[in-house]
Amino acid sequence: MTIDVKDLTLNVAGRAKIEWADRNMPVLAAIRKRFAAEKPLKDTRISACLHVTSETANLVRTLMEGGAEVALCASNPLSTQDDVAASLVSDFGASVFAVKGEDKDLYYEHIRAALEIKPHITMDDGADLVSELHTRRKDLIPGVIGGTEETTTGVTRLRSLETNRVLAYPIIAVNDANTKHLFDNRYGTGQSTIDGILRCTNILLAGLSFVVCGYGWCGRGVAMRAKGLGANVIVTEVDPLRALEAVMDGYRVMPIAEAAVLGDVFVTLTGDVNVISTEHFQAMKDGAIVANSGHFNVELNLTGLEKMSTSKRKLRDMVVEYTLDGGKKICVLGDGRLINLAAGEGHPAVVMDMSFANQSLCVEFLVKNAGKLDKKVYPVPSDIDERIAKLKLDAMGIRIDTLTEEQRKYLSSWELGTA
Repeated sequence: MTIDVKDLTLNVAGRAKIEWADRNMPVLAAIRKRFAAEKPLKDTRISACLHVTSETANLVRTLMEGGAEVALCASNPLSTQDDVAASLVSDFGASVFAVKGEDKDLYYEHIRAALEIKPHITMDDGADLVSELHTRRKDLIPGVIGGTEETTTGVTRLRSLETNRVLAYPIIAVNDANTKHLFDNRYGTGQSTIDGILRCTNILLAGLSFVVCGYGWCGRGVAMRAKGLGANVIVTEVDPLRALEAVMDGYRVMPIAEAAVLGDVFVTLTGDVNVISTEHFQAMKDGAIVANSGHFNVELNLTGLEKMSTSKRKLRDMVVEYTLDGGKKICVLGDGRLINLAAGEGHPAVVMDMSFANQSLCVEFLVKNAGKLDKKVYPVPSDIDERIAKLKLDAMGIRIDTLTEEQRKYLSSWELGTA
């Protein structure tokens, strides 16, 4: 297949969305302008497995302006904006394989289609593309010079590949850049998760007990936003340091088994499996609302919930009500998939500007250093991180101080102390 999108006639609306997002992505726009002039990615083939949103479209435009050929597929069955996919094909000439609501078979068919260009670079959000290469398409690996990974879940999977000595090429953990996870994960996930929940439920969060499972950067963001809207936030954690931080941030912290009895709304953001399982569903209040904002829907044991339910029905778009023995009802949002993309539009463009600036510059770094890197997971080069922060401040019209020569000397010395 050369492309597979829902409807190419949706391109006009899609292009308007892309242009709207671009207004809030000045750092990426500056990189795109330089790429157009220098063509640092000339003759580079990139297979990308990302959420197909208006922000991603501007990343794809940037890579193509740099001279790359890009094949894009979705990194989640519900994260595609069909009008944006249509515009990328019709208006910008990208190869796109993504339809919102695609089933599991089509999802993986699209991943395989994106790999048909025989990529030099992989760009992943969750490592499904990398997994496909390492299992069923090993024949393509000799042509791959490197890759990037956008999200925490994907980085975890890649580090497992590295630990087991089977990672076949170098990959940069874009997720771990300070200009990514401190902003995209915290502020982007925080706002967009709440937005997705409210879009499909129209509930008032004020006064509700809101359970956040996982207090990484994404969990921090969701807890902060829920608290700001008046919810009583409960945090569940397995990491003692993160749990302690949540306590110091003013939240109640307890095991999920205890929180299950108290919560009105639950959101998982851990990257792990069965965070909310059958015993927790059984303990929940009648009418409890459950959502996931971690990368994969495995955080919720939906198979177990299905088995313990006597019936289910669709109440609203993206809201399915399960009835348990005894009549208790549990509402699951967005089929347990990323609620911010299933029911909303994902992260605002202003934070994706930095995330996708990292992606663009890391791809350029990989091309320039082809053959020089070991087969391991690398951090984003610190100079790229700092450059993006400076560009973002410049775009916001914010000036900061610089160290004097005396101050630099003091910070680099050991002799000087108390005067």
